[in-house]
Amino acid sequence: MRLDKLLANMGYGSRKDVKALIKKKQVTVNGTIVKDSGIHIDTENDVLDVAGEAVVYKKYIYLLMNKPPGVISATTDNREKTVVDLLIEEYRHFEPFPVGRLDKDTVGLLLLTNDGQLAHRLTSPNKNVGKTYFARIEGRVTKADVDRFAAGVTLEDGYETKPAILNIVTTGDISEIEVTITEGKFHQVKRMFEAVGKQVIYLKRLRMGSLELDESLKLGEYRELSAEELAYLMSLR
Repeated sequence: MRLDKLLANMGYGSRKDVKALIKKKQVTVNGTIVKDSGIHIDTENDVLDVAGEAVVYKKYIYLLMNKPPGVISATTDNREKTVVDLLIEEYRHFEPFPVGRLDKDTVGLLLLTNDGQLAHRLTSPNKNVGKTYFARIEGRVTKADVDRFAAGVTLEDGYETKPAILNIVTTGDISEIEVTITEGKFHQVKRMFEAVGKQVIYLKRLRMGSLELDESLKLGEYRELSAEELAYLMSLR
């Protein structure tokens, strides 16, 4: 990869900015000061430094966020704050996007990446990657609801969902449940409960496949995936 393209991709500015860095003798490859911004860099073997700091090339970025309420699952919006707005510039220049959509008031696990192939693998209904949510429900959730979810629920527009696994944590006037679905229709969990005469009043995503919410992250916080988490995702590509 060309040096100027690599550094631009890594957030060091435009190719013009990279040339300025080189003119100031701030870029070295394998310990040698670089004079040509167009030289080819072996991203696997060459040692690249800018202003004395090592540059580790990344093509993709994978971030695990504990999504807070009040922000939308989008990259840009003229009126609303987005999950990408929560990221520092170090990550934003990779142009990550949220994998799957969480409603504005829904919290919990959200993966952000610029790896389109992986995003498709995680969100495609045909791939059967389970998404597990915790919810508080206004109304008593019963065994009959468990059976209906297991058979697939017909939504208000006539769409019949794929079978879902519904587990009752507590039941009463306000019930607590966990539900696992393998698709992601608009407001799907909320609409499924509406179809059985109940209302979701709190929704939190706990898992996506084997990727789990890091409960040590406060709402709005995020981190890069661990090596183990990344290995799981790579097994899906």
